[in-house]
Amino acid sequence: MLTLNDSINPATRDYVERGIQRAESTRAELLVIELDTPGGQVESMRLLAQTILAAKVPVVTYVTPSGARAASAGTYLLYASPVAAMTPGTHLGSATPVTLGGDGDRSANQEAMRRKMIEDAVAMIRGYAERHGRNADWAEQAVRDAANLDAQDALDQNVIDVVATDLDDLMTQLDGRQVELEDGVTTLSTQGIEQMREAPDWRTALLSLIANPVVAYGLILIGFYGLVFELASPGTLVPGVVGGISLLLGLFAFQVLSVDLAGLGLVLLGLAMIVGEAFLPSFGALGAGGIVAFVIGSVLLMDEANSAVAWPLIGGTALIAAGFLLWAVMRLIKVRRRVPLTGREELIGADAVALGDFSAGRGKVLLHGERWRARGKAGIHKGDKLRVTALEGLTVSVELSNVERSSRSI
Repeated sequence: MLTLNDSINPATRDYVERGIQRAESTRAELLVIELDTPGGQVESMRLLAQTILAAKVPVVTYVTPSGARAASAGTYLLYASPVAAMTPGTHLGSATPVTLGGDGDRSANQEAMRRKMIEDAVAMIRGYAERHGRNADWAEQAVRDAANLDAQDALDQNVIDVVATDLDDLMTQLDGRQVELEDGVTTLSTQGIEQMREAPDWRTALLSLIANPVVAYGLILIGFYGLVFELASPGTLVPGVVGGISLLLGLFAFQVLSVDLAGLGLVLLGLAMIVGEAFLPSFGALGAGGIVAFVIGSVLLMDEANSAVAWPLIGGTALIAAGFLLWAVMRLIKVRRRVPLTGREELIGADAVALGDFSAGRGKVLLHGERWRARGKAGIHKGDKLRVTALEGLTVSVELSNVERSSRSI
């Protein structure tokens, strides 16, 4: 017995699929899925329905407890199951495929895409209904008009097979019932059957967490910057370890989610360009391009159902990246304005003192505590304060400093 009381997503799909596999391997009499769901992802629902249809053990989907629902994707699973049951006080329906980005003005292409989604969903749920001899017309109505039914009306209209007050009542009603599976018809024997419940484990909880597109997006960001900090300061280890684990978890989440690969590529390219601004200064060109690529990629990456949650994260990350870019550009400008402290450039303009009178424009000077050969105009005497104007090999060109000129003019 499994409990599915969450949205239909890759994690819950994995949980149910593993439960079906264990039931098949142990040759269980049947598998009961206690269902209470608001809906979920179309792709996960479709794959789970295919698993239920192909199962070698009878699958009973039971909407319980009272007040539970099999909305949207849950209605498809109920129709796909060999046995569909509900508790009084529960309901199903509202199976219209939707995107949660709003119902504003649609373009012709968007309207055509919506019609294609509706027709595909209608064909799919009618196929499930006809497979198990249930009301296909109402199933189509649930998709096109978001119709709903309570448990008793669903039974009266041949949408479900059983209304049971509790699990024991369900087992009593199923005893002796014939169920058609893919490999033939089987007769259920549920009188005094041993009941084994398998609750969602830590794997399901972990997958449910990281399968959230917003969480996966955050893991990618943490992973990328963690690796960047590790490369910038080799041997720190902690950023590298955290970054590597986060990046792998994020990529795994995107593997099971339906994401736009172009969007993921733009996000990674944008992050690389933002970081590259610090190492290959371009006065903001790389960084600005990186922010644009990052925001566009993030918008493409997030599906409409998660965009409302994702926008604050996208905007916040973009602002942090813009702050990092501004810091990098200001740092570059400051470095470029700084007077060189070493090398050839540092000598130009440095102060020196003549060690003797210059003869034929040549002499010796004291520069930074060292004796240098010097070349300059006539009239330079011992003790004169000089300024270096050029450097050729190990010989400096000098001239009288402004202080020395002023003292001589006086």
